[in-house]
Amino acid sequence: MPLGRSLSMTSLNGLPQCEDEDLPVEDLLLFEISWEVTNKVGGIYTVIQTKAKTTADEWGENYFLIGPYFEQNVKTQVEFSEPPNPAVKKAMDTMKSQGCQVFFGRWLIEGSPYVLLFDIGSAAWNLDKWKGEFWEASNIGIPFHDREANDAVIFGSLTACFLKELSCQFDDKPNIIAHFHEWQAGVGLILSRSQKLPVATIFTTHATLLGRYLCAASLDFYNNLDQFDIDKEAGERQIYHRYCMERASVHCAHVFTTVSQITATEAEHMLKKSPDVVTPNGLNIKKFSAMHEFQNLHSMYKARIQEFIRGHFYGHLDFDLDKTLFFFIAGRYEFSNKGADMFLEALSRLNFLLRVHKTDVTVIVFFIMPAKTNNFNVETLKGQAVRKQLWDTAQSVKEKFGRKLYNALLRGEIPDLNKILDRDDISIMKRAIFSTQRHSLPPVTTHNMIDDSNDPILNTIRRIGLFNNRTDRVKVILHPEFLSSTSPLLPLDYEEFVRGCHLGVFPSYYEPWGYTPAECTVMGIPSVTTNLSGFGCFMQEHVADPEAYGIYIVDRRFRSPDESCNQLTQFLYGFCQQNRRQRIIQRNRTERLSDLLDWKYLGRYYMHARHLALSRTFPDKFEMERSAPPKTEGFRYPRPPSVPPSPSVSQHSSPHHSEAEDEDEDERYDEEEEAERDRQNIKSPFSIGALPQGKKKQHGEYRN
Repeated sequence: MPLGRSLSMTSLNGLPQCEDEDLPVEDLLLFEISWEVTNKVGGIYTVIQTKAKTTADEWGENYFLIGPYFEQNVKTQVEFSEPPNPAVKKAMDTMKSQGCQVFFGRWLIEGSPYVLLFDIGSAAWNLDKWKGEFWEASNIGIPFHDREANDAVIFGSLTACFLKELSCQFDDKPNIIAHFHEWQAGVGLILSRSQKLPVATIFTTHATLLGRYLCAASLDFYNNLDQFDIDKEAGERQIYHRYCMERASVHCAHVFTTVSQITATEAEHMLKKSPDVVTPNGLNIKKFSAMHEFQNLHSMYKARIQEFIRGHFYGHLDFDLDKTLFFFIAGRYEFSNKGADMFLEALSRLNFLLRVHKTDVTVIVFFIMPAKTNNFNVETLKGQAVRKQLWDTAQSVKEKFGRKLYNALLRGEIPDLNKILDRDDISIMKRAIFSTQRHSLPPVTTHNMIDDSNDPILNTIRRIGLFNNRTDRVKVILHPEFLSSTSPLLPLDYEEFVRGCHLGVFPSYYEPWGYTPAECTVMGIPSVTTNLSGFGCFMQEHVADPEAYGIYIVDRRFRSPDESCNQLTQFLYGFCQQNRRQRIIQRNRTERLSDLLDWKYLGRYYMHARHLALSRTFPDKFEMERSAPPKTEGFRYPRPPSVPPSPSVSQHSSPHHSEAEDEDEDERYDEEEEAERDRQNIKSPFSIGALPQGKKKQHGEYRN
């Protein structure tokens, strides 16, 4: 193919071609700018961190991330070094000579991308001047009391200054692509465009500012998208300046993207512009060499959670742990947006159903949502101490018993089991039993909440009466702190905890993407999501029967709240009816969906956005073939041929259905056959012209 002006997604996988023979394609530089580079605030950190390897593989040494410098983050995440690119080094030196502290190094994550970090504090003396320049460029005023917006102005001004110094070295040749994430980085985009820098710009909104505020206010958001007075709503919430920063960024960018179709609809009404490309969020998928290794991990971490339960429910452990299911919800403490309100109401109804049908299944539900606390609950710590004491007592008696039994057998005697335990042993065991007696119910929270009386989760628990009574088949535990393997209560990391649970429940009302159910999926754990989350819509598009694959999608868009709650209750109750083999089958299917969420596949959407930005910014240099963003025809999971363990399609008139039915269902399931069929339905992630595997991509190789 001769060197030409075409940018075709069907023939190019990496950098686009340029008709200018004097401009080496390998000189193109890609910068991604975000407040969450090396600085974890929310889900955008996960997006950038997980995508870095795929992007670094594509762009090599020409890929850079720009973020803020915070010493506490940098100490453990960044290895400082000198920039290998002379143009980048010269731009940095110029900024340093102007009194700005700039740091360069490698971010110690997969892919080890280069990072450029600006010290916001060192440049704060320029704030008033830069706010004036921003006003002249955009007519947006920033109030002095909004520190986050002021930091965004400093960060954006430093970014624009760097891009200006860098672009000056290329004599206006199209060498730079700058991808900005969220409104905190948007100031840099607005200033770059106002200064007419030769930079191809992309702006991604992961969630609209006003959308999150309106949903938190319990308004019927999605059915009234076209009814809101946007300026009035933003002004009443005192975020009008932030909203203007976000909207200006969207309209200034050469290419505007969002992370899901549901957010695209929202942006069309909130920001008055439809996105050019939808760029779904992915994860780095690590496949185990042994096919069912994730099942073994589930068993191992489930046993660790069971140990915690033995301590937490000491004195009330009258349920069978082998017939106990672990559900959980996790994320930011946004009571309504994350669906915690609906989840609690559904748990109350589930508790009623399980009690009425006298089932022997117990459900223990964890709420992993950080809130303000004083410290661990004394009663919770005591429970783990009692469990440990009982274990030590049992081990001591067992050792003594074993020694006596061993000596008796050596003498050729069958010991008298009535005498092998003496009075002291009996006394020790009786004291241990007495120590497990408690006169209070197991606590519903593991910590002392600072504002206990106004906490929405605790107040709802009080209203519905889920106090962990013996008669309750649904037990609740609020853990208002992120999980850690160093915790004295539940020593598990989040990933280990998720693997040990049976079901993740995320009935969100506002969820632009939804990393929590996605993480469950790649770990082979079924989850509940909604058709108002980007993840739920994505799965509905790609999976013919999501429930058979362990993805339960609650309709929160076209049903009333009560109907949605009933649907969620039926999903949970149906899951409780599954036997152990059905759950194993479902986990196998869920884990196979992980290929859908791999950045190796989803990275093509970002690639398309970059090509589009270049063709729009430099139309005389780059031209893109008239084609829509990459499609996913053929990348769809069909309904499994065997009877799926989905509650919606395997409901029984009575909860006590016959085991003969289960056996018949088991015989119709062939794991290898199903897995092979699913593999055939997945297009190769790099079927659009990849280089041979194992060969390191150099940017020059993209020229034909």
